[in-house]
Amino acid sequence: MSHAVQGQAPTGIPHAEGVSEDEFRAAMARLAAGVVLVTAYDPDDGPNGEDVGMTATAFMSVSLDPPLVMVSVRDGSRMDELLERQPLWAASLLTDGQRQTAGRFAMKGRLSDRLLFQEVPHTRGEHSGAALVDDALAVLECRTEQRVRAGDHTLVIARVLGAALPHAPDAEPLTYYRGRYRSLS
Repeated sequence: MSHAVQGQAPTGIPHAEGVSEDEFRAAMARLAAGVVLVTAYDPDDGPNGEDVGMTATAFMSVSLDPPLVMVSVRDGSRMDELLERQPLWAASLLTDGQRQTAGRFAMKGRLSDRLLFQEVPHTRGEHSGAALVDDALAVLECRTEQRVRAGDHTLVIARVLGAALPHAPDAEPLTYYRGRYRSLS
């Protein structure tokens, strides 16, 4: 963390509470997180609809009874707009071998999602209609129950409608730490 030296401003512009975006980002980069591909089917996009995907690290289990998960999506993003009108979606927990998939769906200004999904082996979820990544550590199909605005993001809380473990049990998870994808081994 940077500290103000007499006559110098701290790195970044501090918020009213005193921490700058740079300081906050640097601190949170030290929190290791699992990587998931959040997907939803948009029936209104084109004549046959289209799959939409987003890489996320702000994904967590919320409750066991009922089974609830939460993902944080950036306000105004394509996924935020879609999940506002489409309650069904899925999350594929990625393996360390799926780093390229995570990177492609995280890129700003990327190719169309239609082209990206052509390169990602997947099946369509029975409960959600969303794309489920083949060989993921686990896949969860969800239905949104609540949306909570939080700063420049929306927290999407959803009931898990179905769960499967498509990959071998000894596969390693893909993690994100200090601004890079990493594996545990």
